[in-house]
Amino acid sequence: MKKRVIWMALVAAALMVAGCGSKQETATGTGEQTGGTKESGKKYVVIFSQCNNAEPYRAAQNDLMTKLWAEKGDVEFSIMDAQQKDNDQIEQIRTAIKQKPDLLIVAPNQRNPLTAVMGEAMAAGIPTICLERDIVEPNYTTFIKCDNVAIGKLAGEFIVDHLKQKYGSPKGTIVEIKGLEGVQAEKERKDGAAAAYGKYPEIKVVQSMVADWDQKKAKDRMTEALNVNPKIDVVYGHNDPMAIGAYLAAKEKNREKEMIFVGVDGLLGDAGGIAKVNEGVLAATFIYPLCVDKAVEIGYKLLTDKSFKPEKEYIMPSEKVTKENAESLLK
Repeated sequence: MKKRVIWMALVAAALMVAGCGSKQETATGTGEQTGGTKESGKKYVVIFSQCNNAEPYRAAQNDLMTKLWAEKGDVEFSIMDAQQKDNDQIEQIRTAIKQKPDLLIVAPNQRNPLTAVMGEAMAAGIPTICLERDIVEPNYTTFIKCDNVAIGKLAGEFIVDHLKQKYGSPKGTIVEIKGLEGVQAEKERKDGAAAAYGKYPEIKVVQSMVADWDQKKAKDRMTEALNVNPKIDVVYGHNDPMAIGAYLAAKEKNREKEMIFVGVDGLLGDAGGIAKVNEGVLAATFIYPLCVDKAVEIGYKLLTDKSFKPEKEYIMPSEKVTKENAESLLK
């Protein structure tokens, strides 16, 4: 009887040790899957402060980011829309800071107003990715962008080449439709192009207008330009929707064949710039990467690997789209 009691006690002890071993293995497995920072079942919270959901480029960013974060089983993702209003974006970011997310991604509406509040996020210890538009001070963990000056230069060189072919020498007239005044992308796309065609005194920018990245506003501004400019060779829109708006205005006056239309963004889809190049509406566009793939890649490393130190900047490459490669890019 005594031997039986001892034997049963030994069995119970062995079972307890085995049970403890199983629990420890499960916890370790969970830690490896989530970087060792989250309890089982809990998710990383990622908030994206978007400057304006209404722009096609921004909508494409939102769609891709939502898709990519959804592929991560341990992330809870949400988007705040500032509707192109600085004060709204500032208050939304302050609301996000109070929620203490694991990662904040910001596409600033304008560089000056958003600088301080992104500094507040950094001071609160929140890893912060600045997406595609910059701010005055480097108040971010990393900045993922494309080189707008380089894109503007590519556009300017394309315009110069077109005018050389049309007239045999670099001369002609340009109407420029700019984005939101004060945004760095607007300035850089203008400066990059001007560096290319500014070398030629016989190439004239006869009108430069602001349309806030909006197709309807661009159509209205282009109608005004057509009324006062009997001769236009090129329309350079700082994004595809504005270039398309200008085309529609010219078409209404039966003048669309007198000029070419050049845009920036190169989005896919039936209404995107690449399709419009393929249709002959735009002569060219220049792909402005969404930068989202890189943001999710770097952001997830920040979430799951506390030893990871990202570069301060990542620059995404661009590509020229003309009739020669538009169809293949669509496919």
